[in-house]
Amino acid sequence: MAEALRLGVAGLGTVGGSLVRLLERHGNEFAVRNGRRVRITSVCARDRSRDRGFDISAYTWFDDPVDMAASDEIDVFVELMGGADGVAHGSVKQALKAGKHVVTANKALLATHGNALAELADEIGVSLNFEAAAAGGIPVIKTMREALSGNNVSRVYGILNGTCNYILTRMEHEGLTFDACLAEAQRLGYAEADPAFDIGGQDTAHKLALLTAIAFGTRVELDSIYVEGITSVTPADIVAADELGYRIKLLGVANRTETGIEQRVHLAMVPKSSVLARVEGVTNAVAVDGDFVGQLVLSGPGAGGEATASAVAADIADLARGDRMSTFGRPASTLEPYRRAAMRRHAGGYYVRLSVYDRPGAFAAIAKRMAEADISLESIVQRARAPRTAAPSHMEPEAPQPVILVTYETTEKAIRDALAAILGDGHIADGPQMIRIENLD
Repeated sequence: MAEALRLGVAGLGTVGGSLVRLLERHGNEFAVRNGRRVRITSVCARDRSRDRGFDISAYTWFDDPVDMAASDEIDVFVELMGGADGVAHGSVKQALKAGKHVVTANKALLATHGNALAELADEIGVSLNFEAAAAGGIPVIKTMREALSGNNVSRVYGILNGTCNYILTRMEHEGLTFDACLAEAQRLGYAEADPAFDIGGQDTAHKLALLTAIAFGTRVELDSIYVEGITSVTPADIVAADELGYRIKLLGVANRTETGIEQRVHLAMVPKSSVLARVEGVTNAVAVDGDFVGQLVLSGPGAGGEATASAVAADIADLARGDRMSTFGRPASTLEPYRRAAMRRHAGGYYVRLSVYDRPGAFAAIAKRMAEADISLESIVQRARAPRTAAPSHMEPEAPQPVILVTYETTEKAIRDALAAILGDGHIADGPQMIRIENLD
């Protein structure tokens, strides 16, 4: 058997600690399966004295991960620190320059610097693997990069953030508000103390940028993704979706079109009969449409120390076997420039919720604005509101009432222009809520 593959692990938090325990528990079996032993020789973390539940004295300690990345004691630099820039970027770049393979779970790093790092890895002739960066324990990178290499992929989409999916699931099943579900997610450790990156959609966008590059052979283009989060969802939207036959999910979607690539992260109503509608809690799911294979759906834990460590170990196993593949499934020099798709009609239509003042002419004005934007309405539902206990003042509009509109297919620009005009007319009390209806066919 060949000499052991030596690992330097930077970051001994939840994922790093789980990786150490995985290799301690399954090291012998790992060697048998992959034909080469793997051992950790060096580690690096912020706090050397912290009790992590395992003995670090057997490993060489580095205070600076950049120094460890250049060390002759390692063959593979395993980056589990996180962050797009700073020490994470510097140490990965140093490791590649020093001829070390790199395994990382850092989606932000690759979404920001992936093009340059992939070029550097190809130039040096080493691997830059990132299975754990896109969907936790789901082997979506290996599936797309290897198993689907004989397919022309037309679309990749899915539920890529467990925090958001947990919140939306709790809102549906228990009728809770967004704020109540977020607080519970934080208490259980599913959401960070500052959850903005998750609930604002940025986490999903980072993952989608990486999947898009592999799916379509384009350079990573994070800044071209349309991103919205889940903070605007109300229990009323959840109830309306249920009555219409849908569930609300935060989706990351990338399509190949005649005019380029479309990338978007947004709330969507998906049919209850669809696979994604049945994905609940912190679970993730990714669907890939290929011309020969049809549609594949992979579902599983999208986060968590053990699931993510499992994905990291899969990348290490490839290196132990001597398997090397270009970062995004093809040489970085052949990745095509990203071309953003032109705006097109959305076949699924839109759900719109308005808080309309109960006054003469309000509904007519709303319908007129929709018609001016060439938007046809499939249905209009006026929700009941609590009865007034006193007559309204003649100086003020009557209390607003919820109105739900469902449109036929139209463009994103048309619906947004119409809603901006409706808001400007002063007939609605708050900003409108708009959610795409995705038929997923």
